[in-house]
Amino acid sequence: MSTLKDILYKVAIEAVKGPTDIAINKIDFDSRKIEGADVFVAIRGSISDGHDFIEKAIQKGATAVICDAFPDTINNEVTYVQVKDTNSALAFMAANYFSEPSKNLKLVGITGTNGKTTIASLLFQLFQKAGFKVGLLSTVKIVVDKVEHKATHTTPDSITINHYLKEMVDNGVEYCFMEVSSHGIHQKRTEALHFVGGIFTNLSHDHLDYHPTFAEYRDVKKTFFDNLPKSAFALTNSDDKNGQVMLQNTAARKRTYALKSYADYKAQILENQLSGLLLKINGNEVWVKLIGTFNAYNLLAIYGTAVELGMESLEVLRLLSDLESVSGRFQFIVSATNITAIVDYAHTPDALDNVLRTINDIRTTNEQLITVVGCGGNRDKTKRPIMADIATALSDKAILTSDNPRDEDPEVIISEMEKGVAPQNYKKLLAITDRKQAIKTACQLAQPNDIILIAGKGHETYQEVKGIRQHFDDMETVKIILEQLNK
Repeated sequence: MSTLKDILYKVAIEAVKGPTDIAINKIDFDSRKIEGADVFVAIRGSISDGHDFIEKAIQKGATAVICDAFPDTINNEVTYVQVKDTNSALAFMAANYFSEPSKNLKLVGITGTNGKTTIASLLFQLFQKAGFKVGLLSTVKIVVDKVEHKATHTTPDSITINHYLKEMVDNGVEYCFMEVSSHGIHQKRTEALHFVGGIFTNLSHDHLDYHPTFAEYRDVKKTFFDNLPKSAFALTNSDDKNGQVMLQNTAARKRTYALKSYADYKAQILENQLSGLLLKINGNEVWVKLIGTFNAYNLLAIYGTAVELGMESLEVLRLLSDLESVSGRFQFIVSATNITAIVDYAHTPDALDNVLRTINDIRTTNEQLITVVGCGGNRDKTKRPIMADIATALSDKAILTSDNPRDEDPEVIISEMEKGVAPQNYKKLLAITDRKQAIKTACQLAQPNDIILIAGKGHETYQEVKGIRQHFDDMETVKIILEQLNK
């Protein structure tokens, strides 16, 4: 069993009431999960404040409370520790409780607006193909060597992160690749972790429902690089205007990757087809199964990371050519009549623009491009009209539909999207609230050789309406409908 004073190592303590040499069972910030001899950490969240539940946690058996202000009533049988920041305290306490697992493997963090999941998942795939035991902490799933767990947030809470890192260390995992979101950085969830490297992908309009301004969003991302140790590497996309900003105060080894400008890791796109990309990376040609310019960036970041982690460059290129696309990221099928249906997770204006431009770069324009797109409920509303504008401007036909409306009225979401459509593109527009019907209409409109893009949900195999989740898989749905229509 751990003692309280051991797990408070490196925590910025302001005041203590009661003994710290007491044995503790576990740490939690959810008062409902507290049991005897547990430590309760009071977190001020956006929805509720943990300080309001201190009493409840004590009733359930908490013997220690971590808070940023002492409660009015003090229980003499309980130890109270006042700290500067409870989020930061939780990060260090969780790391100490699980014996700092991030120091016993090589942890690499990936941050930026687009590409995090793809890069983390493909790095996991590449290192696994190279014969290593690997871990993954991503939006989609958490993987410990061969064992998969469901993920709930892009960056889980500090206890969950350290719990899985400890599990990885116990199972002999050598490398772990982790998505690092701006929320996670802001809430200090990554603070006590030891990273051997950080990757910056790009920065665009996203999460401004959480961060008040773009500058704040950028600066939060930057703090991740500011905190990297001297022994780590910081790999940044120098084609993105914010790429160099990330490196300004970092002590880490500075490395860059780019397609358009001078960089340590540079690539040229020689061929760009629906079946894949022919790239020239640092002077060597390689054929990869992924498509589009954005994937050329992702692959370059992966190549740079693997080389920085000590892998031989030709071996990395061999492994790159073997990588398979990530679920829900530009997955495509070709039907019996040569209709190409693409499913992509594009849920930001930037990502949708990327995917549509990629398709337009590759196609011959003798065929129609039909886009089915929705916007999620209870998320950033400012991007809705922009998404509809992009979809109608860059497609021959666009069908606006529901994504995951959650608690919002899907009709309202669609009408907010419609406001962004330019008058000249209005004739290309259809609005069909039911997602299945929208996909069916796209399939009915499609002629041989046409392309259908279904954007928004991607890897999410459910639809959430008024708090109820139902199974809904875009790829599965489009396959069935095309078969039913004999297309």
